[in-house]
Amino acid sequence: NFSAQGSDSGTINGLKTVFFPYDKATLSTSEKAKLDGNVAWMKSNSSVKLTIEGNCDQRGSNEYNLSLGERRANAVKQMMVSAGIASNRLSTVSFGEEKPLVQGDSEAAMAKNRRANFVPAN
Repeated sequence: NFSAQGSDSGTINGLKTVFFPYDKATLSTSEKAKLDGNVAWMKSNSSVKLTIEGNCDQRGSNEYNLSLGERRANAVKQMMVSAGIASNRLSTVSFGEEKPLVQGDSEAAMAKNRRANFVPAN
C-alpha cells in the first residue's frame, strides 16, 4: 500500500521526486543521484510498476507546459530504462502546471513544481 501522492508524499522510503531547472528536461548531477536511488528501489521492488508524472511551474502556456512535462517524464523513463528497469514497468503522464506541489509565485515555490513524481502501483 503506497501513498496515492507517490514520491511527492515523502513517505515511500527510497523513492524520491526529482526536480528540473527552469524550462529544461535534463537533470543535474544531484538529481541524477536521486534517480539512481529510485532505480535501486525499483530493483528491490521487482513487482511494482511506476507512473512517472511530469510537472511544470505556472510559467508558459498550458500547451507548452504539457509538452515540457511530457519531455521530463519521458527523459526520466529513458534514464531508468538505460539503468536496467524494464520499460513495461514504467508509464508516463504529463500534468503540465495542473498539479502543483507548492502554491506561490516565488522562485523557491516554482522550483518545487518543476519535477517528476513517481507513483507506484502493484
